[in-house]
Amino acid sequence: MTDFARPDGRETDQLRTLLFHPNIAPNAQGSVLACFGETRVICAASLEKKVPNWMRQQGVPGGWLTAEYSMLPYSTLDRKQRDISRGRQDGRGVEIQRLIGRSLRTVIDLKKLTAHTLWIDCDVLQADGGTRTASITGAYLAARMAVQNLINEGALEEDPFVDSIAAVSVGVYRGKPVLDLNYLEDKEASVDFNVVRTGGGQYVEVQGSGEEATFSGEELDQLLALARGGIDELARRQETFLNAHLPAKVVDSANLANKIPL
Repeated sequence: MTDFARPDGRETDQLRTLLFHPNIAPNAQGSVLACFGETRVICAASLEKKVPNWMRQQGVPGGWLTAEYSMLPYSTLDRKQRDISRGRQDGRGVEIQRLIGRSLRTVIDLKKLTAHTLWIDCDVLQADGGTRTASITGAYLAARMAVQNLINEGALEEDPFVDSIAAVSVGVYRGKPVLDLNYLEDKEASVDFNVVRTGGGQYVEVQGSGEEATFSGEELDQLLALARGGIDELARRQETFLNAHLPAKVVDSANLANKIPL
C-alpha cells in the first residue's frame, strides 16, 4: 500500500483527458483547439505568400515555417498583462514560440512550401500546465489541415510533411516519475522535462532540469520511457483525428476519367 496519489487521480503513466476540436478559427487555413485536461490552446495555421528577408537576401530556395505563442490575459488565475501593454515580449513566450517553430520545421520539407511562409499561432485560453507541449501537438494538426486545404485550393502543389510531431511533459512529483504534469504537479515537481519527438521515434528536443534537486540516471531513463509512451499515444490520437477531420483531397476529374476503363 502507498499513500501516493496525483491531484486528479491519474496513474503515473496516464495522459490527461485529451480532446481536439477542429476549425475553431474559421479565418485560418487550419485550426484546432487542443485540450490537455484543463489546459486549452487555440492552434491556427495560415499561409503568407512571402518569405523572410534573410531568405530572399541569401537566395535560399523554398519557404519557411514560423510560430508565435501567447497566453491570453485570462488564461491564468491572476490576470496576465499583455505583451503590448508592457512594451516588450515576454522572454518565456519567445522561448516557447521558437521551440514550436523548430519542432514543426523538423517534420516538414520547406522546399515544398515554395515561396510561402506557414504561420503557426498558438494562443493559450487556459493554462493548467504543459502549454508548450499542447501547443506543439495541436499546431501539427492545424498545420496538416491547413496544408491540405491549400493543396485543394491550388496554393501548394504537394504535402510538405514527412512525419508527425508531438510533445509531452514528464517529471518527478513527490518522488515518483509521472507523465503529463498539470499545474499543481508542475509547481511542486523536483524534476521537470519537456520532450518533443516525431511519430517515427526521433527526438527533436529534450528540455529538463532539477528544481533545486538532482536526478539519477535511472530516473532519467524512467522519465524518457514515460515520455515515449505518452508521445506514442499522442501520435495515435493525432492520426485518429486527422483520419476524421483532414479536408478531403480534391480529385482531378480529368485525370480520373483517363484512368477509368471504358
